[in-house]
Amino acid sequence: MAFVTKARISLILLLCLVDRNGCERTGPFNPAEALVKAKNAAAGKLGPDVKTFNVLDYGAKADGKTDSSINFIRTFKAACNFRGNAMMVIPKGDFLIGPIIFQGPCFNPSSLIIQANGIVKAQADLSYFTGGADDTDWITFQSIKGLILSGTGTFHGQGAKAWKYNDCAHKSHCVRLAANFKFNKVNDAIINGINSIDPKGFHIMVTVCQNFRLLNLKLQAPGDSPNTDGIHISKSTVVKIAHCVIGTGDDCVSMIHGSIDISVNKVICGPGHGFSVGSLGHYDDEADVNKIVVTNSSLTDTTNGVRIKTYKTDSPSKASSIFFTDLIMNRVKNPIIIDQEYGNRRSTQVT
Repeated sequence: MAFVTKARISLILLLCLVDRNGCERTGPFNPAEALVKAKNAAAGKLGPDVKTFNVLDYGAKADGKTDSSINFIRTFKAACNFRGNAMMVIPKGDFLIGPIIFQGPCFNPSSLIIQANGIVKAQADLSYFTGGADDTDWITFQSIKGLILSGTGTFHGQGAKAWKYNDCAHKSHCVRLAANFKFNKVNDAIINGINSIDPKGFHIMVTVCQNFRLLNLKLQAPGDSPNTDGIHISKSTVVKIAHCVIGTGDDCVSMIHGSIDISVNKVICGPGHGFSVGSLGHYDDEADVNKIVVTNSSLTDTTNGVRIKTYKTDSPSKASSIFFTDLIMNRVKNPIIIDQEYGNRRSTQVT
């Protein structure tokens, strides 16, 4: 068995040496160029050098009833493994899928493009999402360098039937419900224009990512939907959020341990719990938080405005260079909160 494992590792390393683009893209990430490409992709204005991979051609059914999970995965694999410029297409129509993982690395010489203009709905039954805390999410992108997800499409998590099973208000170590999107180890990425509705858990998770843009997004869930954070960031560097409209049942944007160089600009928040750094100190040996800027944004009918929340712990980390500037608040219950004993007081005590 050990010999087989070593042989597989040697083969992977050999492939990387033969085709370096398949393991790591060359050249710096240019956000401006990537945004132009994202907008052109959404409008279908890319050149003939980009090969398209349409989910319909791989058997997906746009009837809103047939589970097309395997067809989406096959389409992604074909686009990801193509040795030229590639775009996966989710056309207009209604699609139903369960939890899927879009796994890299990819072999394209430029960023893999996903044009999403259809309506994609998650399986409503929680029995589809039984893999545990790290495997319960709906759509996961993993280990990809160079990704553009753009379009006018809607991703509906059908979370309303699942929210009654959320027990995080009563348990500090609860098992979270499925996020609509999880981006894990995805670098040099732009997510542009899409809509997220009623996730079972978070709308979007960004973890262990670098050079990541979230632009022109619309994230919606009822104000009383539990733990439906809009954009949740951890262990990531250089994440820019701009021109987004977020109305949900928890933090519009939450930034926890290891969040460095995060920018939130021109975001409309409400309903929700505002913009939050933390909670921090929930786990041992957490990475520091540094260079957070939230600016030129508005909050309306939110529980909180801006908040820094930390647990009282024997394993402290540091949060520094945090700026909240030029914010407009309308009917915000708690405009500014700095809570260094989050989770340590009785619910009746004043923050």
